[in-house]
Amino acid sequence: MSNTSIEGKLKGLQERFENELRIRNRSEAFHNQGGLGSSKSGRSNQRPRPPPMFSGRDIPAFPPRTTQATDTEHRMREVYKVSGKLNVQGVEYRSHIDELQQLGELGSGTCGHVVKMLHKPSGAVIAVKQMRRSGNSEETKRILMDLDVVVRSHDCPYIVRCLGCFVTDADVWICMELMASCFDKLLKKLGGPIPEVILGKVTVATVNALSYLKDTHGVIHRDVKPSNILLDERGNVKLCDFGISGRLVDSKAKTRSAGCAAYMAPERIDPPDPSRPDYDIRADVWSLGISLVELATGVFPYRDCQNDFEVLTRVIADDPPQLPESTEFSPEFKSFVSQCLTKNYRQRPKYAKLLEHPFVVKSNRTLVSVGDWYATLFFGQGSSKAGSSLSVDTNGDAPVTPQPVRNFVTSSQYWMPEQVTPTPARAWWANNGSPGGSSSQPASLEADLSN
Repeated sequence: MSNTSIEGKLKGLQERFENELRIRNRSEAFHNQGGLGSSKSGRSNQRPRPPPMFSGRDIPAFPPRTTQATDTEHRMREVYKVSGKLNVQGVEYRSHIDELQQLGELGSGTCGHVVKMLHKPSGAVIAVKQMRRSGNSEETKRILMDLDVVVRSHDCPYIVRCLGCFVTDADVWICMELMASCFDKLLKKLGGPIPEVILGKVTVATVNALSYLKDTHGVIHRDVKPSNILLDERGNVKLCDFGISGRLVDSKAKTRSAGCAAYMAPERIDPPDPSRPDYDIRADVWSLGISLVELATGVFPYRDCQNDFEVLTRVIADDPPQLPESTEFSPEFKSFVSQCLTKNYRQRPKYAKLLEHPFVVKSNRTLVSVGDWYATLFFGQGSSKAGSSLSVDTNGDAPVTPQPVRNFVTSSQYWMPEQVTPTPARAWWANNGSPGGSSSQPASLEADLSN
């Protein structure tokens, strides 16, 4: 394929990336001007108040009133009805936005800024995604999509739990359970690769989350990447950030949304008919494969590219990335990544087949404490260079004497009583502990919100 042809195919996509950047810059500019408060000074009790909420207040009309605009208005009115209703630790609260106290900044998502806040009535520390309502219809649809998906996914343990929301004329705040970190930050913290046994649990959780979204809600995520895969202190891995998720029609995505160029599948960059995108959930499978290569090797596959355009060109023109040929990765893991990164999406497996892959089956069965692994990073000996002495059980037999794990004590509920034979996952790893499964029921809002 000639460079001219590639440039022509990528022009529209590059324009969408630039539009995404403008949207994000507006959000960050609003935050930097003090619109959402700043935690840099260390003061958490000084925060400008958003415009007051009025129960039952109508949304200002959107001109002109197309069918799509009317639907957006209707959906926003439905959100107004549940504004201020929070379910925190199983208790229902009718809260006001002033009952949230900012404690610090967590980061930025596709269409909002995320902060850590104290919910004063419950004493719980939560994450709040703050999104500015600019009046732009596309931004409004993103806000609604993000909220809609996370609310309706209250019964999935692999998706971040929504506690409720606040809506004003200026903002939408989505209140969520507080997670410990994302895998993008963990990779930087380690300064090296993440162990295969941990990535096995990441894979199990992510594939299950994506499969749930497709089967239960007919949704494709479209922005799978390490920064959107979260981890809590107990080792639960969950997917987040649904602002650019799309509805599937006959199992195909019929709308465009840029997402992140670095993890975008070839069929989204170079569709057979650019005027009629019809990629499916296998685009997210590719994104998962790129994420796993990055996390397993410690480096992004297209790290030598200078900009998004170069990345997109490489994705189209080059052979897909693979794990390096070495003994540190199991054959099952290399096979799984290779299948995820099959360039022809028609030959790329869907979720049902991935869930039956030997790597997923083995990872689902393996006993490993993801929570303990995370704790070692921050409480003593967490370093990819220093190593650790956690053990792993892949078959449940041949008990051995366990090795010391860390210098601090944690509740026994996070540990399996069985002692098992360590199985090497990387040259320096041998892990012991319990699976990082979810142990609490997700909260919900009204309608879905009453379950």
